[in-house]
Amino acid sequence: MTSSLMLRGMVGAIAALALAAPVHAESVKAGDLVISQPWTRATAGGAKVGGGYLTIENNGTTADKLVGGSTDAAAKLEVHQMSVSNGVMKMHPVEGGLTIEPGKTVKLAPGGYHLMLVDLKHPFKQGGKVPVTLEFEKAGKVDVTLDVQGIGAKAPSTQAGGAMTDHQHDGHMK
Repeated sequence: MTSSLMLRGMVGAIAALALAAPVHAESVKAGDLVISQPWTRATAGGAKVGGGYLTIENNGTTADKLVGGSTDAAAKLEVHQMSVSNGVMKMHPVEGGLTIEPGKTVKLAPGGYHLMLVDLKHPFKQGGKVPVTLEFEKAGKVDVTLDVQGIGAKAPSTQAGGAMTDHQHDGHMK
């Protein structure tokens, strides 16, 4: 009798731990592409722009390009790159799209490639969600939801954006 009570107690504890475990964002598959860890930062009340970040893995044998997208949360969604030249940080649209080579992974993250959401229609609040539609040259339109992290977030938290993984990140412009 005692061992069955202990077993039920252990099962209950395991179930409670499973419910308390971090929620991991689902990966989205589009053709040979796998899109994971989509997130954005909360924005201040009057902000007109926001950034979107995610990881795109190409499991195919041919390259694809992220050429743009759209969202109801902003007037425009563009693919941008941030770089530092002679100590000056510069940001500009990626002309012609961001190429994801076959067998490679491209990470859109603060300080590098990212989605630029222009003319925000409302502030992004921490804990919220921002639906976006990405447009790829071959994979077509793909719906993804960005999890809104804190204003100064540098990466998705394991609570909303899933665990970080160790991939080789190669981003190429063509």
